[in-house]
Amino acid sequence: MGRVRKELERVCSTREQDAVHDLRVAIRRCRSLAAALQEADPTPGWKQLRKAPAKLFRELGAWRDAQVLEGWVRRLAPEEKDAARSRLLEILEAREHEAEAAALRAAEKFDAAGWKRLERGLRRRALLAPADGPAAQCLALERFEAAHELHARALRTERPKPWHLLRIGLKRFRYTVENLLPQQLPAWEESLKRAQDLLGDVHDLDVLGELLKGEAGNLPAESAGAFRRTLERERGERLQTYRQLTLGRTGLWHVWRSGLPQGAQLEAAAQARLRVTARALDAHRRRTSKVSRLALRIAGVLAAAGAAPALREPAARRILQAAAQLHGIGGAQNRKPPHKAARAMLQKLPAPPGWNGAEWELLGETVRYHRGAEPKPGHRGFAALSEEQQRLVRLLAGLLRLARALRRCGVEAQAGLRAQGAGETVVLRVPGWVNSLESVSRLAAGKHLLEQALGRALLIEPAEKGVPGAPDTEEAGIAGPAD
Repeated sequence: MGRVRKELERVCSTREQDAVHDLRVAIRRCRSLAAALQEADPTPGWKQLRKAPAKLFRELGAWRDAQVLEGWVRRLAPEEKDAARSRLLEILEAREHEAEAAALRAAEKFDAAGWKRLERGLRRRALLAPADGPAAQCLALERFEAAHELHARALRTERPKPWHLLRIGLKRFRYTVENLLPQQLPAWEESLKRAQDLLGDVHDLDVLGELLKGEAGNLPAESAGAFRRTLERERGERLQTYRQLTLGRTGLWHVWRSGLPQGAQLEAAAQARLRVTARALDAHRRRTSKVSRLALRIAGVLAAAGAAPALREPAARRILQAAAQLHGIGGAQNRKPPHKAARAMLQKLPAPPGWNGAEWELLGETVRYHRGAEPKPGHRGFAALSEEQQRLVRLLAGLLRLARALRRCGVEAQAGLRAQGAGETVVLRVPGWVNSLESVSRLAAGKHLLEQALGRALLIEPAEKGVPGAPDTEEAGIAGPAD
């Protein structure tokens, strides 16, 4: 953001072609990074960063396009007396003067002081996803996947629009790598630039082709036809080069993907991205952490005791761990109850890599019902789930409800917590719990949903001193939350 202010001063003072390009690149880097971080930290500041320079960026783009296209015309039609060359240069020079004036007006109106204030406000939030960390790798992978999908679409056609969208997607991936994966950048920098330059040339030639098409009626057929054939040849050569560079197991897309998280690293990266969201939005992180640890511990001992076989499924464990981290993110929203606000916020965020839509929806429902009214068949979102999914939501939300109730009863320690299933009853022995009228009443409400999910009564008892505890949650297949 500081670079934007410096390049803005340079454009206003020199009006050089390189200065226009450098300012646009600086703005695009900021906007690309904001778009990536906004997916993990939906604070309004990132949206403001993207919106503030939008008009200036657009006007600079028109100015820059006119400059670049003039260069293409001179390169593709070197004969000064060529009719197509003369007419296109006339149009582009007029556009350049008009675009320059509009860009300079936008530059003068740009709120540099407000930009600097925004810069100070976002500096600390950017540190929530440290460069080269797992959350940063996850965000870069999301940009990669979006761009790679555009790549697959573009390969199926010669039409300009899919290739233009691919160019934008690749730029976003490149700038995200530059900002968030600086250690990875040296290995990829040259290949990213090469691919982007090829796609940029294709876009320039497509824009120039549209301009030529619009003026074809005002040009001699021979001159217009020769220029069009030159455009098509140059465009075809660049598309062919791009295809050769990117196809196959040795292609650039395969190389880039191999340097991003996969397997166990992918799961860790996705969880790290969700932790960024929790740190960004949860005003009571310490309380959430206590509830999270208790919920995961209870899940672990129930799974180990055979009382909840569903908790041994990887998808259930993933959803529970995420819900344990994220159930407190709605507390800062005053317009809705916090559990409803938390679900609404999650619905606006994209699912991290490795998650499918159904799992992300179940996460939202689990967070929605971790407090407040219990889920009922008539509730709209809950009613849309299958019976199996509804049972899982009851189970996972019930674990969070019980953990919240235990924390309010003063329970914090997890060591020594153990479970035993016996017939129609599951006994949960909890260290630090004091059997009193108030705590019994509180736990009766807190355990009700979990009892429904288990199909058995849940009896809470104080843990006996000196009795070894149950296996750790990791041994039961459920990982505890990272700080």
